[in-house]
Amino acid sequence: MNTARLLRHPIHCLALGFGSGLAPKAPGTFGTLAALPVVWLAQQTGSWGYLALTLLVVIAGVGICGYTAKAMGEHDSPAIVWDEIAGYMVAFIGLSWTWQNLLLAFLLFRLLDITKPGPIGWCDRKLTGGLGIMADDVVAGVATGLIIQLGYIALNLLH
Repeated sequence: MNTARLLRHPIHCLALGFGSGLAPKAPGTFGTLAALPVVWLAQQTGSWGYLALTLLVVIAGVGICGYTAKAMGEHDSPAIVWDEIAGYMVAFIGLSWTWQNLLLAFLLFRLLDITKPGPIGWCDRKLTGGLGIMADDVVAGVATGLIIQLGYIALNLLH
């Protein structure tokens, strides 16, 4: 299936991160960059709205990613980056929109998504279909958010 045709299909366009996943190098990084305006817009809805939208993005992502993977004939094509968008949204639960949080969450999320330590790697190796595509990034997002939150708690205890 050619990329122009994929981008014209709404579900595939979402799965491909509005085209960001078609970057010739580091599509996951470009997919995470595509998450920045999504996170900002979702944060405008308040804490509960953000949580609800993130949950919607994650749940819908299982179908979105699975559908596009099937159409592409490839289990987890690097071009499918909706999982990065969802994972970065998960990382930002409870975080405010500051350049420090943006940068720290971006770097930590990408590190965890690329290296896939512990349960992140298990999800990547053991789960299949749309759930398999989404799960490792969601777990990486949870880990990212927890690490940042624990870091803030530790800093506050030191002061």
